[in-house]
Amino acid sequence: MQEDCFERPICSSPDTWFDVVTRVANDNNKIQKRTKNVSRCLNLGSYNYLGFAAFDEYCSPRTIECLKIFSASTCSTRVDGGTTTIHTELEEHVAKFVGKPAAIVFGMGYVTNSAVLPVLIGEGGLIISDSLNHNSIVNGARGSGATIRVFQHNMEGIYSMEGELCKLSEIVAICKKYKAYVYVDEAHSIGAVGKTGKGVCELLGIDTANVDIMMGTFTKSFGSCGGYIAGSKELIEYLKYTCPAHVYAISISPPAAQQIISAIKVLLGEDGSKRGAQKIAHLRENSNFFRSELQKMGFDVLGDYDSPVMPIMLYNIAKLPAFSRECLKHNVAVVVVAFPATPLLLARARICISAAHSKEDLIKALEVRACS
Repeated sequence: MQEDCFERPICSSPDTWFDVVTRVANDNNKIQKRTKNVSRCLNLGSYNYLGFAAFDEYCSPRTIECLKIFSASTCSTRVDGGTTTIHTELEEHVAKFVGKPAAIVFGMGYVTNSAVLPVLIGEGGLIISDSLNHNSIVNGARGSGATIRVFQHNMEGIYSMEGELCKLSEIVAICKKYKAYVYVDEAHSIGAVGKTGKGVCELLGIDTANVDIMMGTFTKSFGSCGGYIAGSKELIEYLKYTCPAHVYAISISPPAAQQIISAIKVLLGEDGSKRGAQKIAHLRENSNFFRSELQKMGFDVLGDYDSPVMPIMLYNIAKLPAFSRECLKHNVAVVVVAFPATPLLLARARICISAAHSKEDLIKALEVRACS
């Protein structure tokens, strides 16, 4: 039984080191019972790419002040009383950051894909979708009623389970040839790649005007929650009137929105420091160091250089529990992934690197890997 390897309770912020609650089971791991004991573990599982999930000298005070003014929730949808000045400011900052005329934000990243796609295309339309696209895209496409044709690989900015960058320039060229629209999911790439963190377009030198719809989330690089769609002003106005996630769902929490605004300002240097550029550079250095060291040790590591997502292939699902438990025993917390999130015989451990990791943190993790 592998239940102890999943849904491990955490009782601290998802910083580089966090507290994992110890659980016990007396029935072959069928029922896990929490204890009062915790283990301080190196966090290689959270999407805290730029380190904003922990207390930040610029972001955190502003988020706390926003909580005092706006409270934790708007208790309303965007079309009723759920649009605050914080929400409109966030949308302006997102549009500016990604290089599109306008943007709309949602309270959940998954819903950003699954609720937006059905209002962009319907019966009679054609969706050409990557075989490894995230489940939110798959469900959104199915819900649209459009015809779906799947191709083998490469359309998310960075693949959540593969750590690979998409071949965007080739895809843009094909879409121009056949007059198709380009929709890019940057959930794992926005903030994490590119010289100033603006994602795959910046990294690959592609004009954002060539990408019709840019989707991303705030849960990875910005230490918050929610997602966004950026595109033309006409597109965003259309979504405001038609997308159920905007019309019927509670708006993103104002303090969460303020956290994103503050993080974007840090990345753009508008906080008066160079911390944003330093974070992005350090993330790239950490990612490339860790990837190259794993490869030297003989691990089969998927993904591209500069990507902070590193799947270590274990293949056989029976290896997952031993790998996960051995790491935890040495105070290193990792995520293990298997079917249905991956194909049955492609089980893996997925490592997420952070700019907040020190060289010593990464060396410790490598030493544990060598023993696993």
